[in-house]
Amino acid sequence: MKGSGWRLGASALGLALGLATPAGAQSQTTAPDDVPAMTGLEEIVVTAQRRAENLQKAAIPVSAVTGDLLITAGVADVTSLTKMVPALVVQPSVGTATNFYIRGVGSFAANAFTENPIAFNFGGVYVARPAAPLGTFYDLERVEVLKGPQGTLYGRNATGGAINVLPARPKLDVVSFDLTAEYGNYDAKALMGALNVPLGEKAALRVAGQVRDRDGYLSDGYDDENGKAGRASLLLEPNDWLTATIVADYFHQGGRGGGGVLVPGPLTPTAPDPKDRIGGADPRSLAALEASFPGMVSSGRVNGPRTDGFVDNDFWGVAGTFEADLGFASLTVLPAYRDTRPDFLAYNGGYSTRVDEVAKQKSLEIRLASDGGGAFNYVVGAYVFDEKQTDLNDFNQGLVQRTTFRTGLHNESAAGFGQVTWSLVDDLRLVAGARYTKEQKSQDTTLTTTSFGQGVTSHFDGDADFNRFTWKAGVEYDLAARSLLYANVGTGFKSGGFFIAALDNSFAPEKLTAYTVGTKNRFLDNRLQVNAEAFYWDYSDQQVNYIGPIRTSATTYGTGLVTTNAGKSRMYGLDTELDFQLTPDDRLTADIQYLNGKYTKFDYVAVSASGAPLRHGCNVTPTNSPPLAAPARPFIVDCSGNPQINSPKWTVNLSYTRSFTLPADYGLDVGIRTRIESGRYLATEYLPEQHQKSYRSSDLYATLNSPGGDWSMTGFVNNLEDRTIYAGSSLRPVVPAVYNILRAPRTYGLRASVHY
Repeated sequence: MKGSGWRLGASALGLALGLATPAGAQSQTTAPDDVPAMTGLEEIVVTAQRRAENLQKAAIPVSAVTGDLLITAGVADVTSLTKMVPALVVQPSVGTATNFYIRGVGSFAANAFTENPIAFNFGGVYVARPAAPLGTFYDLERVEVLKGPQGTLYGRNATGGAINVLPARPKLDVVSFDLTAEYGNYDAKALMGALNVPLGEKAALRVAGQVRDRDGYLSDGYDDENGKAGRASLLLEPNDWLTATIVADYFHQGGRGGGGVLVPGPLTPTAPDPKDRIGGADPRSLAALEASFPGMVSSGRVNGPRTDGFVDNDFWGVAGTFEADLGFASLTVLPAYRDTRPDFLAYNGGYSTRVDEVAKQKSLEIRLASDGGGAFNYVVGAYVFDEKQTDLNDFNQGLVQRTTFRTGLHNESAAGFGQVTWSLVDDLRLVAGARYTKEQKSQDTTLTTTSFGQGVTSHFDGDADFNRFTWKAGVEYDLAARSLLYANVGTGFKSGGFFIAALDNSFAPEKLTAYTVGTKNRFLDNRLQVNAEAFYWDYSDQQVNYIGPIRTSATTYGTGLVTTNAGKSRMYGLDTELDFQLTPDDRLTADIQYLNGKYTKFDYVAVSASGAPLRHGCNVTPTNSPPLAAPARPFIVDCSGNPQINSPKWTVNLSYTRSFTLPADYGLDVGIRTRIESGRYLATEYLPEQHQKSYRSSDLYATLNSPGGDWSMTGFVNNLEDRTIYAGSSLRPVVPAVYNILRAPRTYGLRASVHY
C-alpha cells in the first residue's frame, strides 16, 4: 500500500459522503510499537472561494472529492458524479447534452440556445456548452461541488451552484508515473496514465490521458462508450514570486451514443419492461410503439428510433494560470480558449436529433487576493467572456413534423466582483461580496418547419442586453479550534436569452436568493467530523424549457423548444455529513440530505400536435391562444404546487471500509458504498412513466496493495442490486410516448494500477 493500509480505505469512505480526504493524515495519539496508532481525519485544501483554504474552514456549503476516489468509485464521466454528492443530480439529455441539478435547480439543455444554471468549471475556466464537460474525469486533483448561488465569485449562470473540476498539477523535482488498466463486463476496457517529469529546477511537465471503450448497455447497441482524451500541463516557476501553469486538453467522443427505452404506460402497455434494457431501436420496442399508435410508424408519419445513430464529438482547449506574489497580495491572471464541436445523430428522446455545432469561447479572469494575514482580507477581480456558435439542429418526428434551424449566436459577458472578510475579533468575522454583470446576446437564425411535405422558412435576428447586480453577506464564528458556525445570504442569476422562434422569442434572467446556516466540526482527537447545513432558497423568474408553440411568422405558428420564465419555487432542507475514523482500520461515513422543494407558481402554454387532449400530470385547460393551424391545439398547463423535478426528498450515502494487514506487509482494503434515494420526477410533464421510485444502489470493492505501494489490484461490483434507475425522461411530441434514459446496470471487473 501507499502508506498505511487505512488510507485507501479512508479515501473510499470519503467518496460516499462527498468529502475528499487526501493523503497526509495527522497523528493524534501514540501507541506501543505493536499497536497501531490512532490517526485523525485528513485535511483537504479547496479553492472554492478563489483562495486556498481548509475545507473545514470554508464557511460555505461545499463538498469535495479527490481524483483517487473517483477511480475507486468507477466515476469516469460527469454523469456518474451523481452518486458522490446527495445534493447533485447529473442528467444526460437528448444526444450528448448534460444537465446539472443542485437541490432542484437545473434546466433541460437540449439545443444550441439553452444553457445550464449550474456553472461547470474545468481548471478554473467556465465551460458554457452542455456537452463540453465530457471527457475531463481522469488524472484529477479533486472535484468541488458548491451548493447554492455563486453570484459573487463565479457569477455567470451559477444560479444553483458550481462544479469545479481541478486537474492534477505538475510537480517540480519529482519523476512519477501512474498507469491504470481496467476490464469488466460489457467488454469494458479502459487505460489511464499520467507521467510527471521535471524540466530542470524551475519547470515540470505532466502528460496524462485515457482511452475507454465499452459495448452498449441496451439491446440495440446504444449506451456504449468510446472515447480518447489527452492533457499536457506545463509548470514554470522562474523565480520565487511567479508561477505559470499552461494546460492543453483534447477529447474525442465516438461510438453509437446514448439510447433510450420506450416505457410501459397507459398508452404504451405492450412496451418492454425497462429492466430488460430493450433499446428504442430494437424491433420489439418499435412493434410496441406501432401497436400503441396504429399506422403512425408504418406509414412514416412518425419516425421511431433507428440504428444509424452516431457520435463524432471533438472538444479541446488551452488555458494559462499566471500567479504572482506581490507581497501584500497575490495576482492571478487566467486567459483561456475552448473549442466545442458536438456532431451526432441520436434517438434517445424517441425521435431523430441531428446536431452539428461549433462553439468557440474566449475568457479572461483577473483576481487580486490579499495575503490572508490581517484582520481585513479580500478578493477582487474582473471577468470577460466571449462565445460564438454556428450550428445545425434538426429534430425530425417524421412526416407529421420536422423542425430544422441553422443559427449563429454571439454571447458576451463582462463582470467586476469583490468579496471581503473582516475580523471583528479573533473568532468573529463578517463577510460581504458583490458582483455586477453585463451580458449581450445576438442571434442570426434560419428556421424551417415542415409537415407532410409543406414547409415554412423564416429568417430572423436580434439583440438583447441583460444586467444584474448580485451580492452576498454573512457572518462566521469559531466556536472552538475545530468548530465553525456560519450564516449567510447570497444571490445568483442565470442570464436571459433567445429560443427558436421568429417573433416573441426571448426570455428574462432568472434569480435565486439562498439563506444558509451551517456548522463544521471535528471531535474525538480529530477522528469524528460532523457538518450540518440548514438552507432555504427562494427561486423566481425560473426558466423552463418545453415543447410548445413558436411563432414562425406574424400569422403562423409551429412547435419547438420554448424557454419561458414560467416558474417560482422554494426549497428548504437540511444536509448533514458524518465522517468517523472508528479505529485505525475502520471508517464509517454518512451523508444525509432532506430536501423539500415545491413550485409555488408554474404555468405555461403547451401544444397537442394532433389536437387530442394534452397528456400531462398537471392541470390542463384548453385555450384558443395562440391560434394554431388544425389539427394542433394549445393548452394552458398549471403545475403550481408540484414538487420540483430531480429533487428526491431524502438522499442518503453510507459507506464502510475495513483495512487488513496481510503477511509480508501486503494490505487489503474492503469497502461498501450505498446510495438511497426517495422517489422523484424526472420531467415537468409529471407522468407516471417519468417517476423514479425510491431505490438503493450499492457498490462493493476489494483492493490488494503491494508492500511498497508500487502496485494494486482491485475487484469491484457497481450497482450490486442491478437496479433499473431512470436518469432522464422525454415525452416525445406528436405521439405522447415516454422514452427514458437509464443509468448503468450491474457492472463488475478488475482494475490494476502501477505507481512509480
